[in-house]
Amino acid sequence: MAKKWYVLHTYSGYENKVKQTLLQRVELMGLENNVFAIEIPTEMVTEIKEGGRRVETERKIFPGYVLVRMELDSRSWAAVRNTPGVTGFVGSQGNPEPLTRAEYNKIMGIGRNVPGAPKKTSTDIEEGQAVKVVSGPLAEFDGVVSEVHPDAGKVKVMVSIFGRETPVELSFDQVAKLD
Repeated sequence: MAKKWYVLHTYSGYENKVKQTLLQRVELMGLENNVFAIEIPTEMVTEIKEGGRRVETERKIFPGYVLVRMELDSRSWAAVRNTPGVTGFVGSQGNPEPLTRAEYNKIMGIGRNVPGAPKKTSTDIEEGQAVKVVSGPLAEFDGVVSEVHPDAGKVKVMVSIFGRETPVELSFDQVAKLD
């Protein structure tokens, strides 16, 4: 038997609880030689809060899923499958199907977390929303968001300059929502 990564489906929001419970079950049932690792895929996201504050948060990439590296046999399958919060293995017709190395690397972000690479940015600013420019040469101007580019951390805002609507590209932290 080979050690392979399998995907468990869990109740959404119970991923951490499932991981802790599964770690305890593995120890209690003496399955340390069958279950080797448990991972919850996450990524760091920069969220822009009120007033342009940047907050780094860790976010689950696949809510409701947990990865388990194990040698699949009847004991390990039963121990994992019967863990509270687990609804089943991902696979066809209820049969667990292991991930390929390439799938695991992609899910876990191996090879994409390059130091200095931009992280994902998240904001609650939406198209059509009225905003105030809070920094830069257009500070204190009001405008309406025409485009949101979360991957770039930028928004396009239509600002009225000298009575004419002008599109301006700004970063998330340069704008604040108007009430």
